[in-house]
Amino acid sequence: QVQLVESGGGLVQPGGSLRLSCAASGSVFRVLTMGWYRQAPGKERELVAAIYTPSMTNYADSVKGRFTISRDNAKSMVFLQMNSLKSEDTAVYFCSAGHRWPMTGDYWGQGTQVTVSS
Repeated sequence: QVQLVESGGGLVQPGGSLRLSCAASGSVFRVLTMGWYRQAPGKERELVAAIYTPSMTNYADSVKGRFTISRDNAKSMVFLQMNSLKSEDTAVYFCSAGHRWPMTGDYWGQGTQVTVSS
């Protein structure tokens, strides 16, 4: 099994920035891809960004140019730098890890709340 723990959520004003972090532990050798999903109230969970290698990433159209995903394989961590945040980015953000590329959500964190509001 793989355990995922997120950190870095919070309240930010529109136009601000946040950086989410996720640490993986356990059977991390099973993990090929890592990524972030989000779920807003009343909406389905959606993929925000995923990474296999630095040159193999995938972003939702709504966050392209504003969000950047990266990973540190030595520390089994994945990060999501979120800039130019909008109110519509408000959601619970979930870290996920998968066995394959494209991203497969095989393992999940508990989620961290991101609220964008003035």
